[in-house]
Amino acid sequence: MQRLFSLSVICALLMTAVVAEDVPGISKSRPDEGRFVEIESGFMVPYKITIPGSDVSFWMEPVPGGEFLMGSPDSEALREETEGPQRRVSVQPFWMARHEVTWGEYKRFMSLYSSFKAFEQQGLRTVTDENKIDAITAPTMLYEPEFTFEYGEDKDQPAVTITQYSAKQYSKWLSAITESQFRLPTEAEWEYACRAGSKTAYFYGDDPAQLSDYAWFAGNASDIGTQKVGQKMPNPWGLFDMHGNAAEWVLDTLEPYSATDGVVDGTKDWVTSKELDPRIVRGGSWEFPAEQCRSASRLGSDSEAWKEYDPNLPKSPWWFTTDPARGVGFRLIRPLAKVSREQMEVFWKIDNESTNYDVSDRLSEGRGVLGIVDKALPEAIKALE
Repeated sequence: MQRLFSLSVICALLMTAVVAEDVPGISKSRPDEGRFVEIESGFMVPYKITIPGSDVSFWMEPVPGGEFLMGSPDSEALREETEGPQRRVSVQPFWMARHEVTWGEYKRFMSLYSSFKAFEQQGLRTVTDENKIDAITAPTMLYEPEFTFEYGEDKDQPAVTITQYSAKQYSKWLSAITESQFRLPTEAEWEYACRAGSKTAYFYGDDPAQLSDYAWFAGNASDIGTQKVGQKMPNPWGLFDMHGNAAEWVLDTLEPYSATDGVVDGTKDWVTSKELDPRIVRGGSWEFPAEQCRSASRLGSDSEAWKEYDPNLPKSPWWFTTDPARGVGFRLIRPLAKVSREQMEVFWKIDNESTNYDVSDRLSEGRGVLGIVDKALPEAIKALE
């Protein structure tokens, strides 16, 4: 029997094919080589992003969905109580940045401060009650750049001394100008990506003596400070520096794991809080010994201690000043499944009164600035030059 399709159905089918090819990181056909993750609409593949308005680029790697045991077993050497009890977690597919966000990338974000000030002075791109949801703050100038950059500010070194708030604002900015949905990973997503299917202390095995092949950490005695990304061996999913170099922000607040007999949704069931600390950083940094760079290792933030050298009152919501924060950075993910704009705001917004006060104080005194972020922003900045 001959089947007749309406014009709307044919258009829908054509649009599906176009979307499959046009969505960054998705190939409709099976790649002949390289990594890929098969999904219903095609294949997730690595892809390169150039930050609009610049020549700065970075790569995203596909991470398959699946289940894993999160945390460490009682038998793991040098484990801490906060790493258990282990629980089974499911994770949905996503892309993760191949490297930590570098100074080359982050300084594009830092430069927004002067651009937003120029817009404000010229009455351009004004922030109103109606469009304020699309506004962000940009980091103010560093209090003492010589201290922050003591170990280098090469464009390929990880950006560090970054607060979680600033990392969230960065992800909102990048999402807006690229029309993608970037955010920090949940703690479960981060550990799942780090392990890359492994069940050992490190993604390569249990022997800390081999860590130098994969990480910059306190055992690399001659290598002080963060190093250029991507110099060590990656994990099986193409991710570099998941152990060591810069510790990485995740979304969650540090709490003991809850015992459960079921499967936890690692994408949705992350631990929120109205308190500033302790938020979680993962992976360890160049300052940390091998045991604190394990896949299950967790570190809670301490903003008061990490801003000890900051003379501002209130202290900066964008920058840390004090070790170990010179080893704290971040990397982004982009989930395969898109969510609503309102749902994305949950990942980006200020979620504690302390940060809200600090930001509001800066804005009221003119030391901070709000700016609208959207696809048109790079061209608007170019027009200022």
